[in-house]
Amino acid sequence: MKKSTVVITVILILAVVGVVGVYAVLTGRAKANADNAVMTPVQLVLSRDLSMEYPGTVKEVVKYYTEIEKCFCNEDCTEEEIEQLGLRARELFDDELKEANEPEAYLTRLKADINAFKSDKRRISSVAVAASTSVDFFSEDGFEFARIYCGYNVMSSSGKNSPQGRVFLLRRDENKRWKIYGWEAYKGNK
Repeated sequence: MKKSTVVITVILILAVVGVVGVYAVLTGRAKANADNAVMTPVQLVLSRDLSMEYPGTVKEVVKYYTEIEKCFCNEDCTEEEIEQLGLRARELFDDELKEANEPEAYLTRLKADINAFKSDKRRISSVAVAASTSVDFFSEDGFEFARIYCGYNVMSSSGKNSPQGRVFLLRRDENKRWKIYGWEAYKGNK
């Protein structure tokens, strides 16, 4: 082989190795950056497409709703995120509850409630939705209803946890989806 052919072959091999090396480094960085990209709790809650994956049980509906509440109370949400979360919460509401809470009025009250909660420097430290076996199912006026207890631990600025509870009432809609019909503070020993 001629000396010039050997030199050209070596240069081409080095060029190919260089291009492959640069490509490997760049794709490795992109993969590392993708691995480091972690969604915030707000992004996780909002990423769920309820039209495709609506919670299937009473417990799952309430659990998802409490995830939204934790975002309201524990995360530093932008105004836009609060509105998106509020509208997402409304997707879980029964039609009658939605009618009683027009979107603008609901969002105004919601923002006031969030500000009051945060100004008291409180946080929801934990949420426990009752077991699916503890759901109280009943029928009334031709509708299927379900009642479920949910316990909250709310931490004050002093670090003290105070247990609180709510009983959620859900009604099954015409699409067989459980929707939040309302709730009230639990007044008992749970």
